[in-house]
Amino acid sequence: MSDVAPDRVDAAVGAARDAMDRAYAPYSNFRVGAAVVSGDRIHQGQNIEIASYPISVCAERNAIAAMVNAGDRRIDAVAVVTHADEPTPPCGGCRQVLNEFGPDMTVTVESGTGERAVWRLTEILPHAFGPSNLGK
Repeated sequence: MSDVAPDRVDAAVGAARDAMDRAYAPYSNFRVGAAVVSGDRIHQGQNIEIASYPISVCAERNAIAAMVNAGDRRIDAVAVVTHADEPTPPCGGCRQVLNEFGPDMTVTVESGTGERAVWRLTEILPHAFGPSNLGK
């Protein structure tokens, strides 16, 4: 399914796992790490949870911010890792933000037990609103 080489996906999963270890989730203890593959670079992010939950920031969006800050604008793949028993896909908001930078990207998620699931973003966010809806 993936247009990204398997070793790059594995590297992204490893980077997401490393980022998860740096997550700040003192309330839920649900730590998440993410890594986006953009060309030959991998950008990491982790969730940052604060007492005012609505303004907390997900790992995926932090990885995207790191990517944009580095000057990249296209995501080829994203990896998300949690300690959950089953692979946990990105939340709806993160799916929408990911769509902005590569609607056909591969989404690889890994659980705390090492179980993986893989989708195209278009499979888990069908009929997304995006740049084409604004004539871009």
